[in-house]
Amino acid sequence: MGVSTSSPEKGIAVVTVDFPPVNALPVQGWYDLADALRAAGRDPDVRCVVLAAAGRGFNAGVDIKEMQRDTASGGHGALIGANRGCYEAFAAVYECEVPVVAAVNGFCLGGGIGLVGNADAIVASDDATFGLPELDRGALGAATHLARLVPQHMMRALYYTSRTATAHELHAHGSVWKVVPREELAAAALGLAREIARKDGYLIRLAKAAINGIDPVDVRRSYRFEQGFTFEANLSGVADRVRDTFGGDSATAPQEDSK
Repeated sequence: MGVSTSSPEKGIAVVTVDFPPVNALPVQGWYDLADALRAAGRDPDVRCVVLAAAGRGFNAGVDIKEMQRDTASGGHGALIGANRGCYEAFAAVYECEVPVVAAVNGFCLGGGIGLVGNADAIVASDDATFGLPELDRGALGAATHLARLVPQHMMRALYYTSRTATAHELHAHGSVWKVVPREELAAAALGLAREIARKDGYLIRLAKAAINGIDPVDVRRSYRFEQGFTFEANLSGVADRVRDTFGGDSATAPQEDSK
């Protein structure tokens, strides 16, 4: 359990997240993921990183239960830690020195959107769904990253309703590179990574820096702005009221968590 890095073939590092049952990351998990991504990008032998997840789904956001335990005792440490940890993990994807291919299986919610929205390319299984259930969890954030996956008005509608979009829908919008059966996901992600990794290592790093440099939105600043409203929701008490209903709707999945 945790974050691990493997090297299945030359030039490629695979960073895998495994936090059963739904890959809802605790505070330390976000920092561990950021460290693993940055380390992989610094490795001069790596030319592409694949970000993958084990288990039922790619990511269900932050560990809400960890936050509930902390707020029950009157503290905000878990909230601050989750905010900072997500900020670092999302930035580590974006600023990884080499391209990052996200291999998305099952649900990709909340913090998962922050990760894949900052990735360079996305390969998804045909059962993958993407969304931000933030308003149902007493939080805000990652609209910055959802806006990189779908057009502006769809982003707003998805955000306000907490609905999800399918991998096929995102493929139609051009943000998902390829949709494959779940059993073919790892191979498809490695195939794209292999093609990228054939490029000169120095040149691919220059390309990543150049493309980030022409981005129209500063994702770190934009996301940090959103986080301020999350903290305001907590200080006002509305976040606790909404968060305390978490898990009460049997129609919402995954029940164990989201960001």
